[in-house]
Amino acid sequence: MTDSLPAPLQQMPGDWRRALAVVAHPDDIEYGCSAAVASWTADGRQVSYVLASRGEAGIDALMPDRAAPLREQEQEQRAAAAAVGVSTVEFLDHTDGVIEYGVDLRRDVAAAIRRHRPELVVTLNHRDTWGPGIWNTPDHVALGRAVLDAAADAGNRWIFPELAEGGLQPWNGVRWVAVANSPAPTHAVSAVPGFERGLRSLLCHRTYVQALTEEDPEAYARRFLTATTSVHSARFGQVPTVAFELFSR
Repeated sequence: MTDSLPAPLQQMPGDWRRALAVVAHPDDIEYGCSAAVASWTADGRQVSYVLASRGEAGIDALMPDRAAPLREQEQEQRAAAAAVGVSTVEFLDHTDGVIEYGVDLRRDVAAAIRRHRPELVVTLNHRDTWGPGIWNTPDHVALGRAVLDAAADAGNRWIFPELAEGGLQPWNGVRWVAVANSPAPTHAVSAVPGFERGLRSLLCHRTYVQALTEEDPEAYARRFLTATTSVHSARFGQVPTVAFELFSR
């Protein structure tokens, strides 16, 4: 008896104009799906970024009060966004490393969804693992689960009524939540058209990348993205992919 092969990945929906990516830290999008973002913006779609934290706990050799402005500023996260055609980057100022799932996080994400009114919401893996034997971090799990819940919260006027009182009217137009780097992907986008821009985007996080490896940053980043976009290519016509677990609403 042989195990059945995983089902082919479906093409991501294309009939949308606005997307919002909501992740826990600077570099989450760049490690996760910036090649897809590059393709979307090149096609004339609008993508905005919201980050729960400023990544201040992400570099062991830098105190948080020094790391946060470095990772946010023009040379890093904002430059990384610009490299793939994204001009709007917002921070929610939750504390890196101890982001908590709960009402406050759901409210902040729901408010962001109401501000930006996306049809597609993108986030990072909310599951406990990245795959067999690879544990996920609490920040990613908490933020990803909050995004899935907030996509519904944003459209319900009786949840967080204070948002409407403050001028953020309900938005029930989210049609999908796409989870990047999920161990259970269902859909994909070709990584080929946006790969080089995605690579440049990741390299904008030079402070973080240099803290991770003694390898040449470009060699490291190219090797990493080549490997990750190859993981599911056999399920997508042998094409390098950015894969997503897609939830419809």
